[in-house]
Amino acid sequence: MPDLALKKVTWREWLGFAAGLLALVALFLPWTKLTASRPEIEDVLTSLPANDVTRDAWHAGFLAWAPLFLVFLPGLAVVLFGRVDAVRRAGLPHLWLMAVIGALLLMVLGWTTLDWQFDADQRGIFSAAGVEIGVGLGRYLGLAAAVVSAVVAFLDVRLLRAETRTRR
Repeated sequence: MPDLALKKVTWREWLGFAAGLLALVALFLPWTKLTASRPEIEDVLTSLPANDVTRDAWHAGFLAWAPLFLVFLPGLAVVLFGRVDAVRRAGLPHLWLMAVIGALLLMVLGWTTLDWQFDADQRGIFSAAGVEIGVGLGRYLGLAAAVVSAVVAFLDVRLLRAETRTRR
């Protein structure tokens, strides 16, 4: 039976898990928010219900919440199975790195298609009224979590390659 003792989990694996937890927290923070440069429009926005002006990742679409799970799930897997030698040699660090790179690509795509959450009529009204579609704290934290996880996963892959070379 493999040894799954949590005291043997490396700092890289804990950091990957922490990044995954940060990504989960980011799901519930403001992801997209509407702002206006004109004071009268800003007053109208503040009088609207918060859900109409600010969206969390769940309401911002697939490109908001899906990448965060690609950060969390590998982080959880490396904490649970990272010390199992057979799983590491089978490619867990590589899987972790590829999942996080995929998450980063989806986040970049979500960032570039930010205004697609709204249909063309809504975007036209926003443009005429001077309302801008902006990013919230959740999007920044999700991106930070993915970058940290990617760096740590890269370091873990490098360590695995070094371990494999020394075994030969």
